[in-house]
Amino acid sequence: MSRRYLFTSESVTEGHPDKVCDQISDTILDALLTQDSSSRVAAEVVVNTGLVLITGEITSKAHVNYVNLIRQKIAEIGYTDAVNGFCANSCSVLVALDEQSPDIAQGVNTAQESREQDSEEQFDAIGAGDQGIMFGFACNETPELMPLPISLAHRISRRLAAVRKTGDLPYLRPDGKTQVTVAYEDGRPVGIDTILISTQHTPTIGDITTEAAVQAKIREDLWAAVVEPVFADINIKPDNQTRFLVNPTGKFVIGGPQGDAGLTGRKIIVDTYGGYSRHGGGAFSGKDPTKVDRSAAYACRYVAKNIVAAGLAQKCEVQLSYAIGVARPVSILVETFGTGKVDDERLLEVVKQHFELRPAGIIHAFNLRSLPGERGGRFYQEVAAYGHFGRTDLDLPWERTDKAELLKQALNQPISVAMG
Repeated sequence: MSRRYLFTSESVTEGHPDKVCDQISDTILDALLTQDSSSRVAAEVVVNTGLVLITGEITSKAHVNYVNLIRQKIAEIGYTDAVNGFCANSCSVLVALDEQSPDIAQGVNTAQESREQDSEEQFDAIGAGDQGIMFGFACNETPELMPLPISLAHRISRRLAAVRKTGDLPYLRPDGKTQVTVAYEDGRPVGIDTILISTQHTPTIGDITTEAAVQAKIREDLWAAVVEPVFADINIKPDNQTRFLVNPTGKFVIGGPQGDAGLTGRKIIVDTYGGYSRHGGGAFSGKDPTKVDRSAAYACRYVAKNIVAAGLAQKCEVQLSYAIGVARPVSILVETFGTGKVDDERLLEVVKQHFELRPAGIIHAFNLRSLPGERGGRFYQEVAAYGHFGRTDLDLPWERTDKAELLKQALNQPISVAMG
């Protein structure tokens, strides 16, 4: 018997208060790594009406004017009018930073393997910056090998920001959220059940002043300028059964940090797979790549995506776990949910042979310390909004499928499993 069900994922625009914090945290990281690629960074941000607070732990030789840097980023996001209750030029910026704990630093600087075994392995030199679990996922629902609901939610969010910035819909303000519900049958997407857009806007639109008329205008414009262009190249499209919800409360004038306080790391499901895959709980933004919450999650996605790109599974989830100060993962799991062409145990052994999963190896493979400097001081802030995965607009090293062919070849050969 076929099974039909609905699955929903959400996204937020770059003007959402939590996303403002993520972007500021990663702008700080970009600036520090550009000047000093060995910077240790855990930058946390809080925003509220007229206020930005920067806190956390930073150890770096870089010299950064945090106040100017933050104001520039807020203006870029679109908060340039004091009417919003939050403005780049007038908000207060408070900086309260400490250095990284020496107890943590000693385990990162010299991994347990190097201390206890006198290891000369290059990638045994750096220990994980924290304990924890990380997940990565890929599936063949979209060309970028992401689940369809989060892919569509991100596309709508990005388009919503684009029409605001180009002036096509000049009455839009920076804050916004999107949500897409996809209908599935037997595990495959077959239709669009619901599209939800909540977008901040001006109280009136030209000579349109009544609340009902304003919302009707927004609904009409969003369908034509946002939804239709997003679905133009998507095989599964909305139909006359699809619900289209816009600003369900009736209006959305007060938003951004004036409407809600924001915090770094509070949109971890938006950042990843929209709830379609499991999540280890660790946020990404503001963390340098020795923090495995970030770098190992990127590595998990890289492994899972190459497995699916190789045609070895329709869906793949990879879990890693680490101990603070230890280079080698405590555990590695590969799960293909019954869609694999070979046993998950065989896939696991191939992954162990062909993917470097120690923190120093991940940093080296993806060039995570040097990319901000190589890309004009902008790298991490680019993924701080609209997702860290499936980004066809960015050249992200963990999104490459350069090991797919290697995996296929390896699975045609006997796999020897090291004992011990």
